Amino acid sequence: MDGKGRCMDNIFIERLWRSVKYEKIFLEEFETVTELIAGLKAMSLT
Repeated sequence: MDGKGRCMDNIFIERLWRSVKYEKIFLEEFETVTELIAGLKAMSLT
């Protein structure tokens, strides 16, 4: 990465979590954490 304290160091992870939240978590209702984990695993397979 570019160096300590640089804003670009974290941009890839921030974009990943934004995509996960908006494409999976906010669109579907999960009753339990186990269902959420299964849904996220299914998302990674597609």
